[in-house]
Amino acid sequence: MPSSYNVRSRARERNSVLSRPEFMSLNHQPVRSNGGGGGGGGSARRRPLGEPGQRKETGSSQAPNESAERGPADSGSKDKREPGKMPEEDCMLLNPSFKGIAINSLLAIDICLSKRMGVCAYTSSPWGGCRSMVALLALTGHGITWIIGTIVCLTRSNTLAGQEVLVNLLLALLLDVMTVAGVQRLVKRRGPWEMTPGFLDCVAMDIYSFPAAHASRAAMVSKFLLSHLVLAVPLRILLVLWAFLVGVSRVLLGRHHLTDMVCGFALGLLHFSLMESVWLSSSTCQTLISISTLSWSPFF
Repeated sequence: MPSSYNVRSRARERNSVLSRPEFMSLNHQPVRSNGGGGGGGGSARRRPLGEPGQRKETGSSQAPNESAERGPADSGSKDKREPGKMPEEDCMLLNPSFKGIAINSLLAIDICLSKRMGVCAYTSSPWGGCRSMVALLALTGHGITWIIGTIVCLTRSNTLAGQEVLVNLLLALLLDVMTVAGVQRLVKRRGPWEMTPGFLDCVAMDIYSFPAAHASRAAMVSKFLLSHLVLAVPLRILLVLWAFLVGVSRVLLGRHHLTDMVCGFALGLLHFSLMESVWLSSSTCQTLISISTLSWSPFF
C-alpha cells in the first residue's frame, strides 16, 4: 500500500503549474561557470568570453536590467510612437485602387495597340515598302515645313487681309511648336519603338512622344484654314482627312502612341481657340511686318 508521503507529493506535482511541459524551461537552472570543476557542474564545459553562446546569455541577462532601469518613461514613449505608425500606406501599395488599376490597364492597351500599328517603323516591318510614302505624308505636317511656307507666302502677299491671316497663322505655329516642346520636356515619354529623332525633329524640338506634335499642328492648321478661308466642300473634306492621316502616319512610323495622337489633336484645337481669343488686327500685323523688314519708323 503506497505511503501517505508519496500520495501527497504526487498531488502537489499534479497541482503545480510549473510541472507542466510548456513550463519546464522555467524550472531549468542556468549553469554557472564561477565554481570549480567538481560535483554536478563537471558535465558543463566553461565557455570563453568571446563565444556566441555566452554573448547571448549576457545580452539576455542585461536586457531585463536595462528595461527595468528605463522605467515607465520609455514605455510611455513607445506607446506614443506606436499610434503614429500608418500600416494603411503599406496596404495601399499592396492593394492599389481601382483608379490606378484602370489607368495601368489603359496604358498597357495603348502600348500594345501602338506597337501593333507600327507597321512602317522599319524597312523590315510588314509595311516597310510604304515607309517612304508615309514619311512624306508626315513631313507635310512638320513644324519647320509650315513655318517656312507661311513666311514665303507672307513675303509674296500684297493684300492686307492676306497678310493679317498669315501673320496670325505664323504666330499660331510658333505657339504650337513652343508649347508642344515644353510639354514633351516635362513628360519625357518615349515612343513605342526605340528610335533616334531625325534632324528636322531635333530642330523643331520634337524629341519625345507625348503629345504628338504633328497631330497638334495638323489639327490647328486645318481648323485655322477652315475658319478663315473660303473653301469648297470637297476641299474641306480633304483638309480634315489630311489632318487625320498626318496624325496616324506618325503612329504607323512608330514615333507616337495612340494616346499621344489623340492628345495632340486636342492640344491643336486648344491652340486654335487661344489664337482666336488674341487675334491680332490688321494694323498690328502691319506694324509687326514693318519691324521684321526693318522699315518701321515710329516717327511717321
